Amino acid sequence: MSGEQLSLMFLTAVSLAVAAVPEGLPAVVTITLALGAQRMLKQHALIRKLPAVETLGSVTVICSDKTGTLTENRMTATFLAAAGHRVNLTTSQHRDALNVHTDSLSLLSEQSTLAWLLMGAVLCNDALLETHPELPQQFHAVGDPTEGALIIAAARLGLWKPNVEQALPRIAEKPFDATRKRMTTVHTLPPVTAPLPEALKLVVSEFFELGDATCLAFTKGSVASLLDVSAQVWVNGKAEPLDENWQQKISEDNDQLARNGMRVLGIAFRPLTLFPIDADLQGLERNLVFIGMIGMIDPVRAEVKDAVLMCQEAGIRPVMITGDHPLTAQAIARELGIVPNDHILTGQELSRLSKQDLTEQVEAVSVYARVSPQNKLDIVQALQERGHIVAMTGDGVNDAPALKQADIGIAMGITGTDVAKEAADMVLLDDNFATIVAATREGRVIYDNIRKFIKYTLTGNAGELWVILLAPLFGMPLPLIPLQILWVNLLADGLLALALSVEPSERKIMRRPPRHPDESVFGRGVGRGIVWIGLLLGLVLLAVAYHYWFTGQANWQTMVFTTLALSRVGMAEAMRSDRDSLFQIGLLSNKPLLGAVVLTFGLQMAVIYIPVLQSVFQTTALSAIDLLISLSLSIAILMAIEVEKWLIRRKSRKSR
Repeated sequence: MSGEQLSLMFLTAVSLAVAAVPEGLPAVVTITLALGAQRMLKQHALIRKLPAVETLGSVTVICSDKTGTLTENRMTATFLAAAGHRVNLTTSQHRDALNVHTDSLSLLSEQSTLAWLLMGAVLCNDALLETHPELPQQFHAVGDPTEGALIIAAARLGLWKPNVEQALPRIAEKPFDATRKRMTTVHTLPPVTAPLPEALKLVVSEFFELGDATCLAFTKGSVASLLDVSAQVWVNGKAEPLDENWQQKISEDNDQLARNGMRVLGIAFRPLTLFPIDADLQGLERNLVFIGMIGMIDPVRAEVKDAVLMCQEAGIRPVMITGDHPLTAQAIARELGIVPNDHILTGQELSRLSKQDLTEQVEAVSVYARVSPQNKLDIVQALQERGHIVAMTGDGVNDAPALKQADIGIAMGITGTDVAKEAADMVLLDDNFATIVAATREGRVIYDNIRKFIKYTLTGNAGELWVILLAPLFGMPLPLIPLQILWVNLLADGLLALALSVEPSERKIMRRPPRHPDESVFGRGVGRGIVWIGLLLGLVLLAVAYHYWFTGQANWQTMVFTTLALSRVGMAEAMRSDRDSLFQIGLLSNKPLLGAVVLTFGLQMAVIYIPVLQSVFQTTALSAIDLLISLSLSIAILMAIEVEKWLIRRKSRKSR
């Protein structure tokens, strides 16, 4: 720069700085993420942490709870099984909405074991039956869906919870926890002369044959956990030893119900001569009398099967994690198409595995049953060790560590606790697995659009840099002043880039594998495009500048300025897709961008032809021929990008 004026050197430095810095990049990326979060909210996914919007697009494994996410969380008790007795509650006489049939009452009166079973299910239960405020004849359960299913089944057979609780009031309880997998409540026996519901009379008469018992403890939980603490089985009004034959028979019945996709709960009791005085009721759950089991169906969500298929086509592996019986989990997983093999890990098996062993096995397992919150955390860590980007669902307080550890923690909006929601990156407002898949799709769209914006912005800036750097080598003054560069960047990185950020998804976006977590944003052709398109744009601008400057035309800078502005407009349209032609996707498929193109063209014409703006931007009016030349050159840039996309499509077809 020897011999040049200091002011020119300063102006050149400012121009280079303005051309090199993508001023709008942080703002547009943030706005793009915010708009994506807003679109996800419309699909019932509430984003709590903005970076999660982009991370969703790279998820490789979705670990989902079964109940309420893959299923409807609308439990219905369908089968009762006690010693020698079976009742299918799906038959018409037991299916009506809380209309008690005479034969239902006689069923419990004649088969007291079933009455014992339902009474235990009703008493060891925190759900409530409430009347409809406008329809007094209709009732609904309030509380946990599983417990609600039990009290509704009992009510249909004539055992109403308020009546049963009035006869046998609760005086103590030992709440359910995930370690014991049981819940126990203690009830006082009614006086001999107390009036009783018809369905309870035979049962209560058997109470008083239990000796000098003053209280009765009922325990509800998984069948396996009850068998561990039971010593007897209730058969036709009396207790018999729980020998190996009974153990095997009960386990086979449990497995059969589980294979049919049912959640199975066992009921047991224990007569007490004295009320337990220890504060934690440790001695309650031993030497129990096993009564029977209740099978419940939770129908899978209709839309989840398609969502699972979409996941698999997109290279995302769905994994089911549940506290249910392994056979129940396997049946639901098969119905949804999740299970690639029969390999299922239970919580007990997980606890015995070392971290290294779990990391080796985690790729082959898609169903986990009887898991604890700690098991969830171990599964997430093992998958991450294998390089996966993991999304994990959870709803309980104890799920918070796993949600924090996962790349995307997803809390349930309906059943989730506040602690789980605070730990999560995203909240499902409808607790639906299909919503996770829809949010993942949206995440891919957002990431694609951010890449397009970066490619578009840096390509334009590269073109500006090339012309400013090369022009002095040909003895020319600066072809663009800083204000003109700022104006083009304002239009391109502002209006056009924002409109580009709402570009609809590419075709088959969910039929390609997730991007690698270590992939650079400049990968998959972005960096290459910035270099070659930027160089092409710079050379076109340099050719325009040299020709008009060399021939002594006063409007030579305006030609460069206008060609750059119109080229940025054409590039915005051409870069809407990495593969598909603009003529294939159509101008109207992104109406905000089309509007931004029209507005940008109008504003650029105003800068060229309105006298007040001419003095501000140091422009001169262009003739129709010059304007046509400028427009033709910008179209040539667009067509060059279209040729590259055609070559990519051709190469892709040949490689199939």
